[in-house]
Formats: sequence, C-alpha cells, structure tokens
Amino acid sequence: MATIGTRIYTWLRGEEIGSDSFGNRYYREKGGSKIYQGSLRRERRWVIYAGEAEASKVPPEWHAWLHYTTNEIPPPGGVKRYPWMKEHRPNLTGTEFAYRPKGYTLSGTPRAAATGDYQPWTPE
Repeated sequence: MATIGTRIYTWLRGEEIGSDSFGNRYYREKGGSKIYQGSLRRERRWVIYAGEAEASKVPPEWHAWLHYTTNEIPPPGGVKRYPWMKEHRPNLTGTEFAYRPKGYTLSGTPRAAATGDYQPWTPE
C-alpha cells in the first residue's frame, strides 16, 4: 500500500505505464523522456505495489524497466514465455511456502542419522 505522499505525487505527476500479473502498477513522470532529452537526468520511474510493499514481487521484465536496463515497456500480456522459463515468484521466506530442507525442525521430516565419520574435538 502506498503512503499518502506517494499517492499524491502519483496523482499529480504520474503517468501510468502498465501493470503486472501481481497487480502492481508502474508509473513514470508525466512527459517521460521528453523532459530530460539531451540531459544527464533520467525520467523518474516507480511502482505502486498491490498489497504489501515487497520488492521481490516485481517480475524481471518490469525490474529491467524500473532500473533503466531497458526502455522497452513490457507488453500487457507479459513477455514471450519459453518452455524453459519458470514463472516469477516473490521471496517466500517467512511464509508457509518457504523451502525447508529435510531434517529442518519445521519441515516435519526426521533428520538423517549421523554417518559415524564425525569425531568431536576434545581438549587434552
């Protein structure tokens, strides 16, 4: 959820460019690159998150646009997906869907027995 200051700034100076599958909306300054043409400054770009502000919810194609890696705005349906490409997922740490290896206390699986090749150090 955006702060009141961000909402006002977006309403006054923002131009909506698009949105992604997570519902995040992307903006740039009204006038875009025309204002800064021939200047060392860049247009201002930002995102209004749907729900909690979590940067890992930004898909790679929008991340590239936000960080000036590309000036190409991703198409409304998203970029062409190849069979080898995985769907973008935000960081799941701290949620019930987080990765938990075997033997981790919260994974629910028993820990493997020690192999017997370990000898603890003891002072002499």
